[in-house]
Amino acid sequence: MPRVKTDIQLRLRLKCGDQVVIGPGKIALLEAIGTSGSISAAARALGMSYRRAWLLVDEMNRGLVSPVIRATTGGTRGGGATLTDVALQIIERYRAVQATALVAAADDLSALLQLVAER
Repeated sequence: MPRVKTDIQLRLRLKCGDQVVIGPGKIALLEAIGTSGSISAAARALGMSYRRAWLLVDEMNRGLVSPVIRATTGGTRGGGATLTDVALQIIERYRAVQATALVAAADDLSALLQLVAER
């Protein structure tokens, strides 16, 4: 039987009331929008509907100090989307917190991994 790879994921969420303003799915969506230049292409890449992706963007826009994307409309190829400076800062800070947490928790994570059954 092949060995199953053990993976560590730290999933940070920032909430405002009951609403998750920043979380792993929203960061992945922002990164996909940044790569593709489109909400619909980002949604397809992440296996979600355009409506779901738009709702996530809208939640972020309502919960943050300024919007996370600049949408453009029209043209032969349709519209597009680019990330704002706020979105770029959020991605950078989110990934930095993850990296810092992994380093700070390295000993404890190593101890936890020792308790995981090998397969």
